[in-house]
Amino acid sequence: MSTVTASPQARMVPIRSEVRETDTWDLRPLYPDSKGWEQALEDCKTMRGRLLVWKGKLSDPEALAEALEVDREIDLRMERVGQYASLRVSEDEGDGAARDRSLRFDHLQTQMAEESSWFLPELMKIQDSDWIRILQHPRLKEWVGKLERIRRYRPHILEEGEERILSLAGPVLGGPDEIFSQLTNVDFRFGKVRDEDGSEVELSHGTFASLLQRRNAEVRRNAWVQYYAEFEQHACTLSAALAASVKGDVFRAKARRHSSARAQSLFPDRVPEAVYDRLVTTVRQNLAPLQKYHRLRKKVLQLHELRAADLQVPLVGQVQKKTSYEEAARLVCSACRPLGEEYVRILEHGLGSERWVDRYENKGKRSGAFSSSSYRNPPYILMNYREDVLADVYTLAHEAGHSMHSWLSHRAQPFQDSHYPIFLAEVASTFNEELLTHAYLEGPAGTDPWLRAYILNRQIDDIRGTLYRQVMFAEFEHKIHEAEERGLALTLDFFRIAYRELLESYLGEVLEIEAPLELECLRIPHFYSAFYVYKYAIGLSASIALSSRVLAQEKGAVERVHAFLRSGGSRPPLETLRLAGVDMESSEPVSEALSLFARRVDELEKTLG
Repeated sequence: MSTVTASPQARMVPIRSEVRETDTWDLRPLYPDSKGWEQALEDCKTMRGRLLVWKGKLSDPEALAEALEVDREIDLRMERVGQYASLRVSEDEGDGAARDRSLRFDHLQTQMAEESSWFLPELMKIQDSDWIRILQHPRLKEWVGKLERIRRYRPHILEEGEERILSLAGPVLGGPDEIFSQLTNVDFRFGKVRDEDGSEVELSHGTFASLLQRRNAEVRRNAWVQYYAEFEQHACTLSAALAASVKGDVFRAKARRHSSARAQSLFPDRVPEAVYDRLVTTVRQNLAPLQKYHRLRKKVLQLHELRAADLQVPLVGQVQKKTSYEEAARLVCSACRPLGEEYVRILEHGLGSERWVDRYENKGKRSGAFSSSSYRNPPYILMNYREDVLADVYTLAHEAGHSMHSWLSHRAQPFQDSHYPIFLAEVASTFNEELLTHAYLEGPAGTDPWLRAYILNRQIDDIRGTLYRQVMFAEFEHKIHEAEERGLALTLDFFRIAYRELLESYLGEVLEIEAPLELECLRIPHFYSAFYVYKYAIGLSASIALSSRVLAQEKGAVERVHAFLRSGGSRPPLETLRLAGVDMESSEPVSEALSLFARRVDELEKTLG
């Protein structure tokens, strides 16, 4: 493979074939090549019909055990095949061969779901007295947790024919997300902008984040205006896609007899809606420190007006430096040493020689970052790593937290109990970020006031982005879903007005709200997985509480965190967190996180004079 060398005039984003192999993830542990995947897909097709053998027999404990074992085998195979297909698409969403594989997998998955649509309705027809008897059968001992989780859904499982229709509707309901992804990652053309040296930089999702870190306000603001101009050009299409996604959420909730789309989303995690509302209320009551930070930012940057393009640049420019990927990996592993030698050893291999990570941006690559896992296979990490964006070191720590969570839970739990919910995932990931901040502050930043200010600024921005910002997003999601449930029209104007109201509440005291910022609501991928973002805020609040106990060497704290990481989905999330030492049904952990934010703002203000 050749490596791109950018000209002095322009730094270009490489195409996938120009990326060094050592900078990409190694998918061979899944399948040696695409031919291996094709054979695995064909093997999955041979599983069709096997579950039907047990139709009408699930009230017999022996038959139920056999059916569950067959279902597990199908899920194991399909999960691995699906992971490979998804990862290959994310490398380059314009790759036709990868998309073809993904679509063929989706088709098979729909067929398998349709074929098994009888399974849950039949289980739910079993009377309570018989259900108790069935769970006591020795053959079903390893399945009790899964069966109890399934039984909770009894009020929301439909008749077989209705379940089949919902299965068939799955790809259609996922259409808005696909449209959004294709439009913003493949079709958008942002053009080029000039940096402070006069060099042309190709504007993309990845370079946009980098340009907003520049000290030159004109560079930041020009990039911001040009970036949002592309969203403005496609605003009607994007608003239609978001509206369709919301309508799909409401349709699913109504079809399954939930009181609302939010209630349906919170149901799997057994999270009361009061937890969601308490989170919003607690943050709303603590907006003053956020406004104080905005005033500090405006003062330090010496700006006449504070704008959205000015919110990402570090306040302490004197310590800006590039961090190579290799150095970032070392920093993350070193920060995680409080979790023990074995944890660090596994992580070092994963981030290095075992190539879990697809490191850098290329044309068509999915924006952002994620961790993807299948049972007892390597947990892969997609990055769009930029050496000049310190936040990307934290992103690596974040995704490494997800990956180690998967690694440990998959090896401690049987398949049916191994998959932790997102609610818990965000605790594991932000926990690692807190360890990284501590490592910075206790290391060189402890003696260098400018470096310390830089890291304080970084933690402040992290809490702002993960707690304040995500709660604002959560409010927006709730607002637009409630509007659809009340029969209001989800037009572009509605989205803009609703989002602007939130911007003014959270940011408007100091920040100049420019009209294009109203379109931010049309560029957030998580809005296509509704009521997800609040979990980021919950996760950070829990991780701040847990990490403070580990770093204080509280007796048993490390052991409780490891037990949490190994627990998978074997318990309800709130119960798992209580056993780890934090009660998320109270406002205390959120208030603790917000208090930390306020203290850090005060400390940063004193440091900067």
